[in-house]
Amino acid sequence: MQSLKSWWQRQTGEDDTPFDGDSGAFIVSLVFHCGLLVVLGLVPFLVRNPSVALTLAPAEEITEEETVELPKEVFFSETPATEVGANSMHDVEMALSLAPVVSDVSDIPNVVEPTSDVGQIEVNEAIQVATGLHAHDNLAVKGAAGEGTKGASGAVDRITHEILNSLEERKTLVVWLFDQSGSLTRQRQLIHDRFDRIYKELGVLEAAGNEAFTKHDDKPLLTSVVSFGQQINLLTQKPTDNLAEIKEAVQAIEQDTSGVENVFSAVYMVADKYKDQRVAMGRDTTPKRNVMLVVFSDEAGDDQVGLDKTVKMCRRYEMPVYVVGVPAPFGRRETLVKWVDPDPKFDQSPQWGEVVQGPESFMPERLKLHFAGGREDDTPIDSGFGPFALTRLSYETGGIYFAVHPNRNVTRQVSKREVDAYSAHIKHFFDPQIMRSYRPDYVSIDEYKRRVGQNKSRAALVTAAQNTWVAPMESPQLRFVKRDEASFSNALSEAQKASAKLTPRVQSLHATLKLGESDRDKEVSPRWQAGFDLAMGRILAVKVRTEAYNVLLAKAKRGLKPKDPKTNTWVLTASDDFTELGSSLEKEANKAKMYLERVITDHPNTPWALLAQRELDAKIGWVWSEDFTDLTPRRAGNGGGNGNGNPNNDAKNMIKRPPPKRKPPKL
Repeated sequence: MQSLKSWWQRQTGEDDTPFDGDSGAFIVSLVFHCGLLVVLGLVPFLVRNPSVALTLAPAEEITEEETVELPKEVFFSETPATEVGANSMHDVEMALSLAPVVSDVSDIPNVVEPTSDVGQIEVNEAIQVATGLHAHDNLAVKGAAGEGTKGASGAVDRITHEILNSLEERKTLVVWLFDQSGSLTRQRQLIHDRFDRIYKELGVLEAAGNEAFTKHDDKPLLTSVVSFGQQINLLTQKPTDNLAEIKEAVQAIEQDTSGVENVFSAVYMVADKYKDQRVAMGRDTTPKRNVMLVVFSDEAGDDQVGLDKTVKMCRRYEMPVYVVGVPAPFGRRETLVKWVDPDPKFDQSPQWGEVVQGPESFMPERLKLHFAGGREDDTPIDSGFGPFALTRLSYETGGIYFAVHPNRNVTRQVSKREVDAYSAHIKHFFDPQIMRSYRPDYVSIDEYKRRVGQNKSRAALVTAAQNTWVAPMESPQLRFVKRDEASFSNALSEAQKASAKLTPRVQSLHATLKLGESDRDKEVSPRWQAGFDLAMGRILAVKVRTEAYNVLLAKAKRGLKPKDPKTNTWVLTASDDFTELGSSLEKEANKAKMYLERVITDHPNTPWALLAQRELDAKIGWVWSEDFTDLTPRRAGNGGGNGNGNPNNDAKNMIKRPPPKRKPPKL
């Protein structure tokens, strides 16, 4: 310290230095403690611990209460799926409304936000062929447009399977809704008898500890029964699991003779009544139960104006609607249902009542024409689908429409005598595999109109079909008896008047359809292609027949020379001979054939092809043919006697009086 002080004085010439007083001690202490800190800091690096234990403590598990919220709306893709179809000739093994290959790309793609950062893309040099997800015949697809079956029992068996699937998810309420019309009397009895099997199977599964039942603590399956006609009746005061009570409710259904079927009002009322089964109270938004609605009906429904709000209600609360119904006739509203009096005391001979069971599309898509060498066939053919409104209700709510007909046969036509009681006579059925590509558009009114407006050929077809639906054509007179020149000429003139009324209507329909020809090649839907081509082919054929009819009537008024002197009757016979009709009519006839033959070639084994072939078979032109009619007055019968020469033996030979006959009720 003394030397440092001397050095400072020599350098600065000052007597006071920084080392005077306590400053020196401070500096020494500072240096010592800094060195100590450095040594202590290096100790862990200098001394190694060979036995270090690492302990992993599990993170505290964080559990969150899962909440399931019922969506206010269920959204469906508006993209038409041409590969979806419906129908089957089988019973339980029914064709499903699905494509042969199920796409693994959703119709509603996930929205992906684009980013500016693009990373490296690895290219796989191997080429693989995509095979898709192959659909199994028994794969259940919700939203089926219609599944065909020969009997209601097959549909009920499938519904039993759907109930079991629902129970695997949560407790379930099944509501059975029965049409009270007379035409459904026998089917109601069959379903009543089938309930034993349904609930017995479910009971056996429950007793065996089936997983679908063991998940629930309190009455996993409840049932309610409702009937509907002009009025809607709740037959079970509250949902029950008592089979005897369920069967008693079904047995108590009374026949409604009004002929009115308010099916959509019934479905809406039931959905509104049991919506509390879907929405839990309080903070828990998990649905309490699944609710399934099963409708039994053989009509299209008289309150279709309520379709949209009913669909909205069922979709909001996720209530699928399963309909056990009937196949809709192709392009028409009515069918004739066979009725046999259920009381054996009355006449058991079949009677036929008109029932509205169609059409299969929202608006008419088929021309309703006569004048094809006779009347249009009055016997309906199968459309391959159910009536539009009920099928759309099933399709949009995730249910299934079952098209039930006991005489379904796709290999041959069905005769009238083969039809079972309480069933409609449908002459032809079609292969469901083929009909899948021809599914109607099950969309709202606004969406349907939008789709129709996208293509001129669609708009033209719908407009023309509406006109013929309102005012169907009439058949012309084809046979003219020549008693004398005056009466013969008068009959020809009267026929021309009827034809003159028909001609402008036919020309108007042709002009309407002609507006759609420019967009015909742009059409990609097989259903709309077939519909337009058939309509154009048929209206051209009718146009040619109508004009040819007038030409030949005018010729007959100028005089016809018979080859046979006995000829006193002239008959217009269908023919493809246009020798006496002119080249312009022959040109239009060839165009009609082109359209009709294209339908047969491009859409084989469909309703459109069947009608196109029938139109071609009728031929398009006319020729006069000769015939003879016996004009000799008939002699009045002598009467008397009873056929055995003994007029006093009437009582013995009297035929047994037949049982009384009742008119069929409104079906």
